[in-house]
Amino acid sequence: MYVWGRLARMMATAGSRGSYQMGDESRLAFRCLPTDIDFNRHLNNARYMMLADLGRIDIFIRAGLIRLARTNGWAPMIGGLQSAYVREIKLWRRFEVVSSIETWEDSQVIGKHRFVLDNGETAALIMTTAGVYDRNARRFLDIDEVVAALGRSAQPRPPSEAERAFMASHQNLRDQAKRTG
Repeated sequence: MYVWGRLARMMATAGSRGSYQMGDESRLAFRCLPTDIDFNRHLNNARYMMLADLGRIDIFIRAGLIRLARTNGWAPMIGGLQSAYVREIKLWRRFEVVSSIETWEDSQVIGKHRFVLDNGETAALIMTTAGVYDRNARRFLDIDEVVAALGRSAQPRPPSEAERAFMASHQNLRDQAKRTG
């Protein structure tokens, strides 16, 4: 139930965080609850992914993508992710999930989710790749099309070396998954 509670809270407060513009961050505050922990009494790896989802959904709502997707038969979809855990988030500890759209290329968006402890230290970093699927046309949209449909004129910056390495690694893993049936 608490997963839905966190989602409902994020959705109910999205308007107070204002419209999302490229370069902005989504900042959502949490506390590590007993239902979040594993045997080591710290935030378990599955919770990181779920909380990163909330950061993405917050961006999608505030940018107007959810409304536009429903109108046009589109579906924002995550393609993959890479995570690095560098500090524990222990039971009852406060932290923020700081999410952003870093850049895009063709039909692929690169996102970042930083888990920041209440003392400012980064506990984990998740990079994601995602796209917007047009159900009617049966294709992923070029992100420039999506940006234009949102009424924005933002231009992506070139992917960093780390982002290019992530995209290549992700593509290699996708290719491997397709080959193994």
